Amino acid sequence: MGFNIGSALIMVGIVSCLVSVADAAEGIAYMFLTQVLDDELAAGNSNDGVMIAGVSDALWNGGAACGTKYRVSCVRGANQAPRPCGEGSVVVTVVDFCSKGCNGIINLSLDAFSRIADPDAGKVVVRYDQA
Repeated sequence: MGFNIGSALIMVGIVSCLVSVADAAEGIAYMFLTQVLDDELAAGNSNDGVMIAGVSDALWNGGAACGTKYRVSCVRGANQAPRPCGEGSVVVTVVDFCSKGCNGIINLSLDAFSRIADPDAGKVVVRYDQA
């Protein structure tokens, strides 16, 4: 059984997928019910629509995270909600700092949270990486 270019391409694809998964981090995502007010938005990101997020100190980096896009997917529930995760992922833009009282790593808008999880869950464990 010989080695061919098709086998090489398959191996490159598998390694690429593993590297992508290895680069992703996990944390808790909460849903926030109201969109942030314009005066709370990170500079220059007031027109990013409804797929937005606020992030905690872990990602904020002194404001450098403003405008950064993250791909977020639900991994599992973080409370007693039955089957909270949906399929797929959502790309959000960081527009806000989740300051005091922020219990998660990332707070997702209602629209963004609804794309990956049941809103009744309120919080879920997510996998996220820069998009």
